[in-house]
Amino acid sequence: MHTRIDTRLINGNRIASSIKQEVAKQVTELTARGIQPGLAVVLVGSNPASQIYVRNKTRTCRDLGIHSEQFNLPGDTSTREVLTTIGRLNRSDHIDGILVQLPLPRQIDTSRILNAVHPSKDVDGFHPVNVGKLCAGNPSFVPCTPAGIVEILLREEIPLVGQSALIIGRSNIVGKPLALLLLNHHCTVTICHSKTQDLARMSSRADILVAAAGSAGLVTSKYIKAGATVIDVGMNRAETMEQVLHLFGKDPTRLDTFRSKGFCLVGDVHPLEAVGVAGAITPVPGGVGPLTIVQLMQNTLLACQWRRGQDKRSLP
Repeated sequence: MHTRIDTRLINGNRIASSIKQEVAKQVTELTARGIQPGLAVVLVGSNPASQIYVRNKTRTCRDLGIHSEQFNLPGDTSTREVLTTIGRLNRSDHIDGILVQLPLPRQIDTSRILNAVHPSKDVDGFHPVNVGKLCAGNPSFVPCTPAGIVEILLREEIPLVGQSALIIGRSNIVGKPLALLLLNHHCTVTICHSKTQDLARMSSRADILVAAAGSAGLVTSKYIKAGATVIDVGMNRAETMEQVLHLFGKDPTRLDTFRSKGFCLVGDVHPLEAVGVAGAITPVPGGVGPLTIVQLMQNTLLACQWRRGQDKRSLP
């Protein structure tokens, strides 16, 4: 049984706002020299969630002074047609970064599409060249969510060197690249997944626990070491009143949200059980999410600086 401690909620919106200011300042300096970073977003089909994400990315570009172009392709578009669009954007001089919004429709070969984006414009950090550079500890474009998580840890002054970090989830988008980033910061890293035996016992030893399994409320108090930093990457829906009450109790804000929208957002960490055990935790929403978009802007700025000779690091 844990002794209850004061749990600090990490404000991802505040951190994202600070980074936005830094990016906007650098964009303004570039624009004054006649250089404007440019991001192209390719959206295939009419997935409502994807449309919201793309809208948010476009709005953030506008707020920061980054040129953006959106390419909306029908849901029945073929792999070849998407490749043609990407080939054109690879050759475009005023586009520094290319983002293909995932998931793509079933008939499209996602791997071929992501590999077709030139490494120097791969602001999502998914191209094998950039993955290899990350693995080798060389400068590269890093996937946005893992990069955002590390920014949170650094800016919140969470100790990393020599700390035990455990990641629940082994995706190419979050789990694997985050493990590499944390290794590069001298953490001792463990990756767990759906086949891991006695997950609660293993995770309860971690100084830093990252939940990226896509399972609402999976991480309860028995998964958390007293005083650990918990990063909740999950973005799930609680769609019944029973779920909402189980996860949030009688929190009036969550109950009002459920009554108005028919669902509540919840992470992979059980919020009622984590508070009082974790030393610090990212909430959902308002934790990791805001950092993902701002790191995309950061990568777009870096792509522009590299292409225009403003950054001397050896990028793709």
